[in-house]
Amino acid sequence: MPEFTPRPGQSVEGYDVLARRGTDYYAAFADIPADDRAHWQRAQSFIDEVGDRMQQAWDTAEYPVELAARMGELDLFVDGIAHPSLTPMSLLAAGLVNMEISRGDGSLGTILAVQGGLALRTLALFGSPQQQEQYLVLLARGEVLGSFALTEPDHGSDSVSLETVARRDPSAGSATAGWVIDGAKKWIGNGASGGITFVWARIDDEGAPEHGHVRCFLVPQETPGYAGTVITGKASLRGIHQAHIVLDGVRVPADAVLPGAKSFKDASTVLYSTRSGVAWSALGHATACYDAALSYAQQRVQFGKPLAKFQMVQERLTHMLEDLTAMQLYCRWMADLETAGRLRPTQASLAKFHNTRAARRIASTARDLLGGNGILLENGVMQHMADIEAIHTYEGTESVQALLIGRDITGMSAFA
Repeated sequence: MPEFTPRPGQSVEGYDVLARRGTDYYAAFADIPADDRAHWQRAQSFIDEVGDRMQQAWDTAEYPVELAARMGELDLFVDGIAHPSLTPMSLLAAGLVNMEISRGDGSLGTILAVQGGLALRTLALFGSPQQQEQYLVLLARGEVLGSFALTEPDHGSDSVSLETVARRDPSAGSATAGWVIDGAKKWIGNGASGGITFVWARIDDEGAPEHGHVRCFLVPQETPGYAGTVITGKASLRGIHQAHIVLDGVRVPADAVLPGAKSFKDASTVLYSTRSGVAWSALGHATACYDAALSYAQQRVQFGKPLAKFQMVQERLTHMLEDLTAMQLYCRWMADLETAGRLRPTQASLAKFHNTRAARRIASTARDLLGGNGILLENGVMQHMADIEAIHTYEGTESVQALLIGRDITGMSAFA
């Protein structure tokens, strides 16, 4: 590119607002153990390596699957899951990795959540020894992409009412026969990427003890009857493909069932863990927006002085820092509670509820503070602002989180 030459009316070519500032006003992460910090720094190096590539991918709605494999090479998918075949990673380290990846790019954050938080966790918690031997390490390394198919076109917030069904395969004529799965799923990350899908379905087997129960099935995506279509037209998380899946007479063997997944409660166990991850992801997005706003305010000159010298701008930055610091404290304390085995599901819900709402406020203020430059993808804020809208919804909408928390604090359920 030609060297920039200042002209009347344009003194600078652009603004450097994507740099990491290490914002931590209350030193919430100052005492991170060395092992945890090493995981975090590996995530930082990865973001520095792929930032430009992901910005391009987001702009063109392309899923660069080679970067998912790269994340596996760097052992970033473990997500604090304890298993003998996986590299040890504390829950705090998992949160910091999630935060850093989302600070760099929301689509990468969702790849992390789907591959590690959902697919890998489901297999590690509920899979048979044979299923784990075949796929666990491959998922952790990103050599096989995994997806978690729970949400349906008709059932999002009420996913407990899922209608996808699994029936005994009538062609086998045996109690040990395989299964035939029929139904539809939507918003499934990696669901059309050629890997494996963990399909949650309701058992339809009259007279059997498990009739009506929700079980999980390991389904290779090349199985006949499985059709995953990439959802297009997204204005958020454009750098990862999410799928609308149709399951039309999908036949799987008896050993496709994950033996440890026996009810919807087991699906909820996975979701509770990833709900914590959403709170960390929101913190990453918000950090990027705050850092961009502060950097821009220090560099942008208007009316003869930097924006940072204006009282109104300093007040806005203070409001943003107030929200960001609260988000950091939520996440740090949540990790400590979870490590001690004392984190309740509704505490994870409160962290998610608070952090995605706060991230929205920070992103909106940052976009406004950057003025017209705020809508340029090169400055990051608009992309984060759009991606925050997705994480604000998934793993339970704001309204659902409020009802879960409300039921906990009042002792009375407001669910219909």
